[in-house]
Amino acid sequence: MTEDDPLYVIHFFDVFFSEYPRDELRIVGITVSPAFDESKIATARRTLRLYGIADFTRLLARFAAVKLRRRSIEALARKQSLPLLATQSVNDPRYVDKVRQLRPDVIVSVAAPEIFKEELLASARVGCVNLHSGRLPKYRGMMPTFWQMLHSEPHITVTVHEMAPRLDAGAVLGTVEHPIHANDRLARLMTEGKREGARLLIRVLRELRAGTAKPRQMDMANASYFSFPGREDARELRRLGHSLL
Repeated sequence: MTEDDPLYVIHFFDVFFSEYPRDELRIVGITVSPAFDESKIATARRTLRLYGIADFTRLLARFAAVKLRRRSIEALARKQSLPLLATQSVNDPRYVDKVRQLRPDVIVSVAAPEIFKEELLASARVGCVNLHSGRLPKYRGMMPTFWQMLHSEPHITVTVHEMAPRLDAGAVLGTVEHPIHANDRLARLMTEGKREGARLLIRVLRELRAGTAKPRQMDMANASYFSFPGREDARELRRLGHSLL
C-alpha cells in the first residue's frame, strides 16, 4: 500500500520490482492512494510554503515531465502484471474484506497516506510493516529525511518496523543508513532513501519468511514527532548549506 508519488516513492518500486526474489516472495496486490489524503490545492499550498516560488516552479516542471512520460507506480505494477486494488480508503470495510480474501502473510506500507486501523492491521497472518525514512523513535512523523538534515545528522536512517495502533511505534525490524554530505540536496537523499529502503525491505521480508527476524522494541521515552516543515524550516536548512532540489 503506497501513495501516488512519481518523483520520490516511485524509486522504491524501481528497485524493489527489479530485485525482489520471485521464488521466495509473491506480491498479491498493490494499492496506490492519492498523496497526503487531501485536496490538490491544499497539497500545493503546503508545498509552496516549504519550497518557495522558485523551487516550487521547478518541482512542478519535474512533476509535469514525469506525467508526460506516463511514469507512475501503477504503470510499473501493470508492467509487472501485478494486480491493482483500488479504494477510496484502505480502512473501508469492503476493502479490508478484499485484503482478507487474499490471505496475505504481510502487508507493507510504503508512504501510505492513511493510518491503518486495527481491522486492517489484523488482516495479515504475520502482520503489517512500514518503511519509514527516519531513525525511530526520534524522527517519527512527516518528512523525516528533511528533519534529519536540519538537525545535522551525519546520515539518514531508513527503518522498517512493525505497525501498531500508535503511529511509528511498532518494533524495529531493520535499518539502513545513507550519508548526508556537505551542501546536500533533500531531493537526492529522499531518492536514495527510497532505493536503500527497497533493499532493506527485501532483506526484512526474507527474514520474516525464514523466521529469523529479530524485532527490537522502541524506547518511546525518547520519542519525538515532527509535522510537515514550513517556510522558516526551509530557510534554516538553506543556511546550513543544503538545498531542497
